[in-house]
Amino acid sequence: MQRVRVSSYQAPVHKLGDSQITLSPKFRVAVTSTRWSEPEESTGGVSPPLIPGLPDDIALNCLLRLPVESHPACRAVCRRWHFLLATKERFFTRRKELGFRNPWLFVFAFHERSGKMQWHVLDLTCLSSWHTIPAMPCKDRVYPPGFRCVANSLEGTLFVCGGMVSDVESPLDLVVKYEMHKNRWTVMNRMLTARSFFAAKAIDGFIYAAGGSSSNLFELDSAEVFDPAKENWHPIANMGVNMASYDAAVLDGKLLVTEGWVWPFLFSPRGQVYEPKTNSWESMAVGLREGWTGSSVVVYGHLFVVPEHERMRLKVYYGETDTWDIVGGHPVPEQISKPFSVNACDRRIFIVGRNLHVAIGQIQRQRLVSLGSDGKPRWTFSVEWQAVAAPESFRDLTPSSSQVLYA
Repeated sequence: MQRVRVSSYQAPVHKLGDSQITLSPKFRVAVTSTRWSEPEESTGGVSPPLIPGLPDDIALNCLLRLPVESHPACRAVCRRWHFLLATKERFFTRRKELGFRNPWLFVFAFHERSGKMQWHVLDLTCLSSWHTIPAMPCKDRVYPPGFRCVANSLEGTLFVCGGMVSDVESPLDLVVKYEMHKNRWTVMNRMLTARSFFAAKAIDGFIYAAGGSSSNLFELDSAEVFDPAKENWHPIANMGVNMASYDAAVLDGKLLVTEGWVWPFLFSPRGQVYEPKTNSWESMAVGLREGWTGSSVVVYGHLFVVPEHERMRLKVYYGETDTWDIVGGHPVPEQISKPFSVNACDRRIFIVGRNLHVAIGQIQRQRLVSLGSDGKPRWTFSVEWQAVAAPESFRDLTPSSSQVLYA
């Protein structure tokens, strides 16, 4: 559970480019080409086949499925393999050009003692293959949980927004974008308001940010939206309440924001719902906000929550009755320990726990049953879990966010 400390100290809001801070590592734009051209062989300009006995188009399709961690060894096979696998950007650019659409799990992790941050990527078609991407251009001594990460999964891009400088507890207005097929980060236009621990989700390609902690660590009620095509932010209606976000979700085209339960349980959590079509907020239904006791995903058009309590048994929300129900099946595998991050795609839930162990839950929609006195039908659900152990080198890493991108 996230905590927000209140202080009267007026910390400065650092902006990208301030002389008082530095980017670490230094940001450089990689120059890449999407044109598929190989160096000619010395034997009359004729290249040998990529794989003897196979046409090059079939061989290329095979090579583009190689696990990224095997690329260093495969580059030694021949010049053509070396050219194809020399860089991740060339590898993923070719996959994009040929229409590959496989999911990859991006995990933003950090080491609690050193504060070192790194994005680790799990190939979801080969669950033992991990690789890393370039370090994110950000300020020194930031607190990773203060960031908010949003993905455009089908385009293979993710955005990291806001955050907090850990030594002065000052929020950030930083926005950076990662493009998978280019394997590089780009610094984008800053947010209108520096904020940390806020709600951030994508709806119809637009990124919405709401609430969070301000420069004096008090809670915000402002909200804004980012248009990636125009690369600009503009304000939207205020939330009506000042609150930092514990979790957020998009359900039925609306942004749901909850501040979550905080120990001791003296006050019921607040929650707000934003309707983009009318640019308006309303209070969240009582049952929804009071039962939202963990991290959420949306599958089959239903909101599922992985609770931090209740033996970590998955539960699902039914809006017709404003009630929650336990999902059939076993609890989350015991290898997954808090804190954890949750995401979903293709009716699968991915939970990344401490040390970056991953639990994959396959959601099954079973049958329609009656709700009781009102007679309305509803689906029941069950989940089947698979535990995926992370490499030993990931020990002591803590997940801050996880996103699924296709490439």
